[in-house]
Amino acid sequence: MGKSVIAASLALKKSREGKKVLLVELGDQSFFKDFFELPAVGFQPTQLRDNIFVALWTGEACLQEYARHLIKVESLAKLFFENAVMKAFVNVAPALPELAIMGKITSGPRKHGPPLPFDCLVIDAFATGHFMALLEAPKGMAQAVQFGPMGEQSRSIDACIRNTDLCHYHIVTLPEELPVKEASELLARLQAEFSIQGKLLVNKMLQTPLSKKEMQEAQSEEGDLGKFANYLEHQLDRQTHMWTVAKEKAAHIQAVPLIFETKPWPLVEHIAETLK
Repeated sequence: MGKSVIAASLALKKSREGKKVLLVELGDQSFFKDFFELPAVGFQPTQLRDNIFVALWTGEACLQEYARHLIKVESLAKLFFENAVMKAFVNVAPALPELAIMGKITSGPRKHGPPLPFDCLVIDAFATGHFMALLEAPKGMAQAVQFGPMGEQSRSIDACIRNTDLCHYHIVTLPEELPVKEASELLARLQAEFSIQGKLLVNKMLQTPLSKKEMQEAQSEEGDLGKFANYLEHQLDRQTHMWTVAKEKAAHIQAVPLIFETKPWPLVEHIAETLK
């Protein structure tokens, strides 16, 4: 659906507003490493351009960094994570990796944990199911652990992700039936469970300077031109229908045009110019 490219475009837009931006990927594999032809993308930020940095965060890496921050002594932190009992706990503890990621993401506004010297974080998050597990982790841990530092920090993280002055949510979809249905369901869940109104970005919207009359006239042409005009009209009609469906489901919605560009930065720049 192009969510990673749109995340990069949003990061570029924020950097042009004068903010120092960290573009964060979640998971074990980096899309931006290959996309921007970088030597590597890891836990520590790598500079992409002026005021734009990129990093790749996993739950384990976030948890280890937080433990080192608390323990202070590197050798003790290393011993802590190499302990067989601790390794087993991390592997089976429900939502602990997700909680560690959310703690890292929200550490700046909460002023808790290792310093994160950026004005803005743009998170290229997981797909729908894993994304909801990510958001639900702090709430679940706060309910499970009522007292103590873990419960307190979980409630702090949960409050932060619900704060619309701090966090904005962009859901990227395509003007197609199944993606719009999935995006609409995600919007509804965000509203119902977190009182969050996400913004829907309908990506790869085909645009043409031709009027409907001109396309219909072209369909009478012999050969490939007529066939292509017929195909184009069909695609645009279908796209218009899906846009109407999407608008009924989203309070905030924007079309992102299909841009015929293969080079990474020109593509990101073109999309950044369209984002509101």
